[in-house]
Amino acid sequence: MAKKLKLGIPKGSLQDATIALFERAGWRIYASGRSYFPTIDDVEIECMLVRAQEMARYVEHGALDAGLTGNDWILENQSDVERVTALTYSKASRTKVKWVLAVPEDSPYQKPEDLAGKTIATELVEYSKRYFAEKNIPVKVEFSWGATEVKPPTLADAIVEVTETGSSLRANRLRIIETLMESETQFIANRKAWADDWKRSKIETLSLMLNGAMDAQNQVGLMLNVKRADLDQVLSVLPALNSPTISELRDKEWVALNTILESHTVRDVIPKLKAAGGAGIVEYPLSKVVL
Repeated sequence: MAKKLKLGIPKGSLQDATIALFERAGWRIYASGRSYFPTIDDVEIECMLVRAQEMARYVEHGALDAGLTGNDWILENQSDVERVTALTYSKASRTKVKWVLAVPEDSPYQKPEDLAGKTIATELVEYSKRYFAEKNIPVKVEFSWGATEVKPPTLADAIVEVTETGSSLRANRLRIIETLMESETQFIANRKAWADDWKRSKIETLSLMLNGAMDAQNQVGLMLNVKRADLDQVLSVLPALNSPTISELRDKEWVALNTILESHTVRDVIPKLKAAGGAGIVEYPLSKVVL
C-alpha cells in the first residue's frame, strides 16, 4: 500500500489563499462542491478541508499528519504540535492579523482594566479568558458565533476580534484599546508523523516549496549585460538579494549579470543601471526563490 501524508487545508477565509499558494509551490488542489476531500496532483498526499479553528486539535491527535492554521488557534487550543514553518499570508494580504480588544467609539472604556465586571464577546474564548486572568481583570467572556462587531453595546460591552485592516471595526463604529496578539499562518505537524522519516521528508519538501513560493511573490529577476569597465559602478547601484551571478560572454569586454530584486524597487533601479552602463536589461517574473 502506497504511503500517504494526511494534509489539512483550512476551510473558510484562508481556503482560496492556501490553494493558490500550493499552486505556486507546484501542487494543484481541486476543491469542488460540498466535498471535504479535495483532490491533489500528488499520489502521496491526501487532503481534507478542516476549519482553521479545529486544525491544531486534529493534527495533535493524529487524525491529520500535517496542516495549516493560524498561530491564534494553536494557542487557543493549547495544542502540542510541531511548528514546521511560519507562512505569513492571510485572506487579504501578506501581513499578520491582529486579535484586538475593541469597544464602541463613544464608550468610556480606555484600557482593559476599565472592563472589570463587563462582558466580552469573542470566538477566541479560552485565550481571552487567560489574557484577562493574567491581568487579574474579572470579566465574563462569551462565545460569539459570528457578526461579533455588531454586539457592542447591546449584547456585550466589548469584543475581542481578529482584524487585518481594521476597516470592519471602523465601519461598525468600534475603537481598538488593546492588541492581544499578532498571528500568522503556521504549517504544523503531528509529533508522531514528524518522527516518521518518510512523513517528515514529505512535510519538509512541502515546507521548502511553500516558502520558496512565498519568497518569490514580491520579487523579480533581472538580467543585463555590462562592460567590465563599468561593472563596479553597476554593482554599486544594485540592491541584490545575494551577490549577483556574473557570467563570461564571448566578447571578453562584457559580462552578463543576473540578480533578484524586490519588485517595488525595480522602477528606481533600472534607470540607475542604464545610467551606470547596463545594457540589454530584462526583467522577468519568479515562481519560487529557494535560498
